Amino acid sequence: MLTLFLLRHAKSSWTDPILDDYERPLNARGKRSAPVIGAYMEEHRYDPKLILCSGSRRTRETLGLVLPYLHGDAEIRLEEGLYAAHDGEALLQRLHALGNGPDKVMLVGHNPAVQDLIAMLCEEGDETALSRLRQKYPTGALSVIQLDAVNWRDAGSTTGRLIDLALPREILAE
Repeated sequence: MLTLFLLRHAKSSWTDPILDDYERPLNARGKRSAPVIGAYMEEHRYDPKLILCSGSRRTRETLGLVLPYLHGDAEIRLEEGLYAAHDGEALLQRLHALGNGPDKVMLVGHNPAVQDLIAMLCEEGDETALSRLRQKYPTGALSVIQLDAVNWRDAGSTTGRLIDLALPREILAE
């Protein structure tokens, strides 16, 4: 069984209109919410063995705020291709390239690709959560997907199951 942790970057800033999209930083809300997801991952013992992160500033900052809560020796790969991925198929192809890679992978990326990927992979799980994610994948959201496969090349060819959904604003409201 494979586990995919799918994390959309936390809320980013639009205050500098001259700044290139790739270089946009997290805003104050994003800086508060990313550690909330990190603490949630720690509490649930979600420890990926490999982390694939878009090279954009907001994804790197999100990951930097989550990392202190992860226990383990996850390999981290910053990948420009994840920033350029505009749909779930591009992300799925990246996962396929992992082949027999580690069984627990976290992908830190952007919409609409992250939202597309969950729609492609998950046919089972909490139907209310799946319906919400198909409509909108909020910034800072973490979904945990189990795939009935032993090789990443098989991701998408078997039914994935959404086993957890963590939204920073809901965690903070508890």
